[in-house]
Amino acid sequence: MAPRQCREPWRCPDRLGVHGDSAGANLAAVVALLARDAGRPKLRLQSLVYPVGDYTLSGASYEKYGQGYGVLTREAMAWFARHYLRSPADAEDWRASPLRAPNFAGVAPAIVITAECDVLHDDGESYAEALRRAGVPVEYREYPGMIHGFLGMVPGVDDAMNAQRHVWSAFKRAFA
Repeated sequence: MAPRQCREPWRCPDRLGVHGDSAGANLAAVVALLARDAGRPKLRLQSLVYPVGDYTLSGASYEKYGQGYGVLTREAMAWFARHYLRSPADAEDWRASPLRAPNFAGVAPAIVITAECDVLHDDGESYAEALRRAGVPVEYREYPGMIHGFLGMVPGVDDAMNAQRHVWSAFKRAFA
């Protein structure tokens, strides 16, 4: 007997992925790690657009782009951390700071998108590199000159549409 065809792809348990941007990408990365650890659901893709990877706010991009490059500043990230974490010690927990996970092997393949002029740039770049070192297939794209939040700047910013197309294309390939 042939396997049953899934006529409604959005209800197919073997066609799941996660996507988020900024804090949502942080949550998507953590969900991908938790799914790997639990053995289910089997995710086909994690799509992370300028993810928060480490709530210690320690990357060089926090200094370089911490002020004057759009709405997401170093001070704003510190405010978010104070309101998201129970205490500063929680920033060391990989469930808040997925870059601190002890192991990335076996996690879902990823597309990671960063904006060059973003305090979160280094978090995204470092996360993509951590996945790559663990043997996880990862597509990394940095958008030069872009700021945090550019993904939603369609139709005024060409690279916003380009980034959306890259995310769409990654999901299309993952679900093929």
